[in-house]
Amino acid sequence: MSIMRFSFAVPAVLAIWVAGAALAYGQHEQYPGDAQKEQASAAPDLKPDAEGNLSQEQMQQLFRVVADKDIENDKHLRDYTYIERDEEHKLDGKGDVKSTDAKTYEVMELYGEQVQRLIEKDDKALDAEDSAKEEKKIQKIIDKRKNESEDVRRKRQQKEEKDREEGRKFVREVADAYNFRLVGTESLGGRDAWVIDAEPRPGYEPHMKEAKFLPKFHGRVWIDKDEAQWAKMDIECIDTVSLGWFLARVHKGSRIVVEQTRVNDEVWLPKHVAVKVDVRVALLREFNVNEEQTYRDYKKFRATARIVGVGGQEK
Repeated sequence: MSIMRFSFAVPAVLAIWVAGAALAYGQHEQYPGDAQKEQASAAPDLKPDAEGNLSQEQMQQLFRVVADKDIENDKHLRDYTYIERDEEHKLDGKGDVKSTDAKTYEVMELYGEQVQRLIEKDDKALDAEDSAKEEKKIQKIIDKRKNESEDVRRKRQQKEEKDREEGRKFVREVADAYNFRLVGTESLGGRDAWVIDAEPRPGYEPHMKEAKFLPKFHGRVWIDKDEAQWAKMDIECIDTVSLGWFLARVHKGSRIVVEQTRVNDEVWLPKHVAVKVDVRVALLREFNVNEEQTYRDYKKFRATARIVGVGGQEK
């Protein structure tokens, strides 16, 4: 799935695992053609061996199907508006909550860019001043995209394609970094799901510097059996990870759980994200944070929908 769906303040390597694990064996150099799509979407042969295990080849086939479906999910997401609520709990040294902050957003697509409009703080509607600031922010995005020159648009699209290509390279690293193993089935939201573990592969040597963190994470993914969609992921840091110029350290035990839900019988979209992260920056300041995101009220754009700017003027 596109990791840009999630806006929580969590170290990038945790987010990368979510995207990479779902696409580990499924990303193509470009979107597949009709023949490729038909082959990729075919139901995988998941007949286990005498000991109940699946081969690595079967796992690869399963993840190809899951990945192609997730690409379609990402396309469909652009057809929806929805409400996102972010809640952050800052913890003290004993793990007790010392402060809580909640923000609620309306998420929409404007000229190909997904944007957030803040609508509530701590579950209370914004005052007039803050509401006006949000409207001004949205109007600025509308004006920028509406008046964007062809040259600027082309450069932006080229950068987006370059980023996607880097993502494809990273995905191949994920495929090399992990062994995937079927551990059973579970009922999730009233639906049967395969339960699959991902453990670091011994002897893995990264080709990209961004991939050097991968052996320090492991996780579990739930795949819906009827639709071959990933329904849940649970990723955990199993060793200290050092990040960036600021010498940030993500400590062992940091964890993220991501859940998706079926919407309109056509697409699987985010439902809930829970993050527990312990980070020390520059060996001086430590952040111990629990975050939760919930997504609701998915509404599909109508074909006749128009973008409306500040003051109700159609754009």
